[in-house]
Amino acid sequence: MGVCKWLHTQWISWQLKQSYFDQHEYVIVDLELTGLEPKKHEIVSAGWVTMQSFKIDLNTAGYMLNSDVNSLLQSPIYHGVDNTQLTAQGAPLSTLVDAFAEALNDRILVCHNAQLDWAFIQHAASAEQKVIQPKAIVDTLKIEKHRLLVQGKQLKQSDLTLAACRERYALPAHHEHNALSDALATAELLLAQYHTMYMGNREKLSAIM
Repeated sequence: MGVCKWLHTQWISWQLKQSYFDQHEYVIVDLELTGLEPKKHEIVSAGWVTMQSFKIDLNTAGYMLNSDVNSLLQSPIYHGVDNTQLTAQGAPLSTLVDAFAEALNDRILVCHNAQLDWAFIQHAASAEQKVIQPKAIVDTLKIEKHRLLVQGKQLKQSDLTLAACRERYALPAHHEHNALSDALATAELLLAQYHTMYMGNREKLSAIM
């Protein structure tokens, strides 16, 4: 990357962080996977929903199964999706990647454990020779970890699960390990985090990144 291009990228990033949280459209995504390594494991299903101006738009909710999964391994124990469902209801990985591109390009991606989910999205896009470019990435797990560490809490890994994080905000239990249900649960968590931390004040995007 040339110096001019790098400076331009940094300038765009700075401008984005100086804008306000409620100025942007967010796409909250959750993936169910066969494992934790993008180069070795696969996306089984994806769920997503958009949010703007502190409102979750259920009309934008999407859910897709990946019919190209080669091996589910032991993952059905967690997400309950089997080969019969993938064959009958699934779509090719290329269709899933196209859906990601349409949903995410020029919007802000939100995940609970974005490092994991974004790595799988990028790997899938690369396999299909596609480019997916969200404007920024927000991680509700990272937000919660930072918030608790600032409070001096000693954290266990189980303290940062989606369910555990929601419980701290008195959010109701949800259907775990369903990609769409988890995406909606993550959207609710982000709103709860924002309103708890900033008490309704209008904050810049940099506050949660």
